[in-house]
Amino acid sequence: MEWVETTGRTLEEAKDAALDQLGVDEQDAEFEVLEEPKSGLFGRLRSEARVRARVRPTRPRPKDDRRDRKRSGRRSGGNGRDQARGERDRTPADTRPAERSESPRPRRERAPSRNGDDMTTTEDVPLERQAEVAKGFLEGLVAEFGQQAAVAVHPVDEDTIEVRVTGDDLGLLIGPKGQTLTAIQELARTVVQRQTGAHNGRLIVDVAGYRQARREALARFTRDVAAKVLESGEAVTLEPMTPADRKVVHDTANDIDGVSTASEGEEPRRRVVILPEPTI
Repeated sequence: MEWVETTGRTLEEAKDAALDQLGVDEQDAEFEVLEEPKSGLFGRLRSEARVRARVRPTRPRPKDDRRDRKRSGRRSGGNGRDQARGERDRTPADTRPAERSESPRPRRERAPSRNGDDMTTTEDVPLERQAEVAKGFLEGLVAEFGQQAAVAVHPVDEDTIEVRVTGDDLGLLIGPKGQTLTAIQELARTVVQRQTGAHNGRLIVDVAGYRQARREALARFTRDVAAKVLESGEAVTLEPMTPADRKVVHDTANDIDGVSTASEGEEPRRRVVILPEPTI
């Protein structure tokens, strides 16, 4: 996953903006502080905080590396603290013949699925394979709903695929404010993870062009609000949004000179604030 760079009046604001762009919680991201905020005269902000962040990698260390590290530890003998720890952690199984200890340890590539009741390997799976599984799931779901629709896969970038469902009278699959569509997307992601073990890449599900139309409407709305902020010089707090919608607002506003964005509140009531940039 590529790094993203964001700024804010404080480090927390810069990190919040990065989380909105990545669409993940803080525990699923890692940060690097590039620049801390600096104050000027009379408490004015001279420069903003700047961080970069990415989704925390979940790929396990190669098995060979773990085995080499294990052998190295045996050759070196360890210090007194390591030996004491070994004695403390010893179980009856440690009394088995020495040649047993040379066998490879079980792979530690398993991690709980999203809901914690299944175990899947945390390995990279080609996006084409993930798209195939998601497409099959959505075709079956559409059939169960009794709808006539086509399901197609469209690559977005090297880390993202979008599976689009197109047809007539698909409002039932979208729901009020896209809530049903959001649930279907989460189901598709869970099915892909369980069937393939994939924890890499990003899957987006769109129905009848709803997401694309919403992105365009949000971008127009953000530009209108930014114009009002520039005219009045006062910040505007928007209504609570999903991480995906907040990302559209952040991206749109950050392309407009004279305004910046921040996030406040907790999920699911997290909001974007569009505010005028301070004049130095």
